[in-house]
Amino acid sequence: MPNPVSLPSLTRRRFTQLSGMAVGSLALSGAAHAGAAVDVTLEIAPYTLEASPRHRIRTVAYNGQIPGPLFRMREGEPLSVEIRNLTKDSEIVHWHGLYLPSEIDGAMEEGTPMIAPDASTRYTMTPKPAGFRWYHTHTFAGRNLTKAQYGGLHGFLLIEPRDNPAAYDREVLLGLHDWNGQFLSSDDGYMNPVYDVATINGKMLGSGDPVKVKQGERVMMHILNSSPTEVHWISFSGHTFKVVALDGNSVAQTQTVSMLRLAPAERVSAIVEMNNPGVWILGEVRKHVQASGMGVVIEYANSSGKPVWTQPEDLVWNYRQFAGAGDAVQHQDAKTIELVFDSKFQGHGNEELWRINGLGYPQNSTPEHSPLLQAGQRYRLVMKNKSMDDHPIHLHRHTFEIRRLEDGAEIAGPRKDVVLVHASGTVEVEFVADNPGKTLLHCHQQDHMDRGFMMVLNYA
Repeated sequence: MPNPVSLPSLTRRRFTQLSGMAVGSLALSGAAHAGAAVDVTLEIAPYTLEASPRHRIRTVAYNGQIPGPLFRMREGEPLSVEIRNLTKDSEIVHWHGLYLPSEIDGAMEEGTPMIAPDASTRYTMTPKPAGFRWYHTHTFAGRNLTKAQYGGLHGFLLIEPRDNPAAYDREVLLGLHDWNGQFLSSDDGYMNPVYDVATINGKMLGSGDPVKVKQGERVMMHILNSSPTEVHWISFSGHTFKVVALDGNSVAQTQTVSMLRLAPAERVSAIVEMNNPGVWILGEVRKHVQASGMGVVIEYANSSGKPVWTQPEDLVWNYRQFAGAGDAVQHQDAKTIELVFDSKFQGHGNEELWRINGLGYPQNSTPEHSPLLQAGQRYRLVMKNKSMDDHPIHLHRHTFEIRRLEDGAEIAGPRKDVVLVHASGTVEVEFVADNPGKTLLHCHQQDHMDRGFMMVLNYA
């Protein structure tokens, strides 16, 4: 588990990255004084991950570990952050799920400056809202499958509420990731990344230390899918998950389920009652993915033997089960913004262009094409996926409520910052425009984002 830190071809996207590059320490809104104490320090540097004795992966990491250090912050309490870039490439840190000003949110498309090689930046931020968040790189990769999120540059972030009753005995944080990718041409001619290594907390199944538990413990498991492109299905043999939060936000209806589905960037917080002593496997449900390494051993005290895996028969998951009971309240004042997702084929073996409302980024983010938000107004995003791919859609700097899914009527919740929109499906979400500034909406698949699947929403 990560070390905890308690606190008091030049594409359009690549052009944006280069033009926003910093040449030294950055002067940002909320910049910390040079002599002030630093509460959070992130050092980005080359690193070799030993996923197993036979799998050594050259990449970059935060503070010499993958995942990066776990930061515990108190909701609403300002703190000073320093980021040092010791790599040969420009970098940036996105604080995923936080309500931050655009200039420090960590996306160059919103105006956050890049950190040049051998440069650093320092600023003050006020972490909110409470919940399980994370931080990660937000750069361009193209066909280099060692860069950006392919390289696994991410870490855990827990924003603790001012009053936390803690109805569990301990916490375990687990990060899912895919490595050693290559682009292969699919039957329809598109280029898609595939992987031959999968890890939990940077280790393949059988290579890391087991997670040790005691009988009778109530363990809060915070699980993150940091994969650059892949959806994962997770089961814990001999046990069930009581899901209490999605993307760090409490669900209206807690549910006990046999497995979890996490699209890229999604998080699930679930309580597991340790009531079945033995040595078990928590891992990916699909056999070929678990065979690539995605699993971890959970070992009870005073238990031994070969880890046990019980293969589920079906893949089962639905956001609807976590929605509020009864009919959803209709917000008559909500203004509708329609967003249509599709791709433009650019020739066999070439990268397709991903589009929102017929245009890729940055063309879709100009004043004449980008939605203009009014502060305080409620909006409904009607996301229509006209493609044959599923898309995990992330909205920066805001939390939205899922209101309608492909399979039925209006619902109340859950509240999230990433939602998976299925192929040929439509999902409707609502949010209040309560955090002025440039706001990025994008597919959280690295390859789709690199190929234009982004849009900046601007406030009036």
